[in-house]
Amino acid sequence: MKQVLLTGIDGFTGKYVESELTSRGYSVVGLVYREAKPGQVACDLTDRNAVVECLKEVKPDYIIHLAALSFVGHTDQKAFYDVNVFGALNLLEAAKELELELKKVVFASSANIYGNPENVQRISESVSPSPVNHYAMSKLAMEHMAKLWFSQYPMIITRPFNYTGPGQAEHFLIPKIVSHFQKKASEIELGNTDVSRDFSDVRDIALAYVNLMESDAESEIVNLCSGQVTSLQSIISMMEEIAGYKIQVRVNPDFVRDNEIKVLGGDNTKLASLTGKAPSIKIEQTLADMYHAK
Repeated sequence: MKQVLLTGIDGFTGKYVESELTSRGYSVVGLVYREAKPGQVACDLTDRNAVVECLKEVKPDYIIHLAALSFVGHTDQKAFYDVNVFGALNLLEAAKELELELKKVVFASSANIYGNPENVQRISESVSPSPVNHYAMSKLAMEHMAKLWFSQYPMIITRPFNYTGPGQAEHFLIPKIVSHFQKKASEIELGNTDVSRDFSDVRDIALAYVNLMESDAESEIVNLCSGQVTSLQSIISMMEEIAGYKIQVRVNPDFVRDNEIKVLGGDNTKLASLTGKAPSIKIEQTLADMYHAK
């Protein structure tokens, strides 16, 4: 049975990726930062020696690296680089030191690296990165670092756009909206609702990670996105249909961002060409599943 080391297994995305891997017969070992449960190992990715010991114990055939410091408002800017760049580097250096013959390494970057491209509604991988915060900057730095290893290991770097689904924390926008309808709230405070974004279902994103891991593709950077854009106002309307009542939307000026991009979506042509499948779960289905989830 092939062994996959999955970092960030206890996160929103990690749980779905683990489920997809196990359904295909892989043995999954999760790397977590703190207390490890059965089938997991605890490891601080910024501690190179600890990473070496972890990989020595697990001896993975594949690595899917999702773990990251991702809260944009995090106050310790240096931590973004320690975790997102050097944590990833430690994995690669440890694998090389142990002479592991990895069949595929998949690193999660972020569509945040694109920044705010002007006059581009569908972002392809050819769009020049222009990060606007340290989270995005650290992810782009990780990408450039990882490229140095393309000749060492078969690697894929992913750039996920927005995605959601059952189990996502309520401080994120879509779960916040769904939660208000679940509670039969009469009103909700939002920022600008006249914006459109590319929303995928987390189950499609998990599928994409595993499909890329199993593909023949290597030395590639790939967008993970639905290829469709949906306005926030449409999300509200869909939820009103699902819940069976209308909600009062109040625009809170504190939630309105300066220079908000009106329409922003991704191009998933490359993902479809490499794996034969692009995200297919419609946002209406995702919202309904979230609304009816316990």
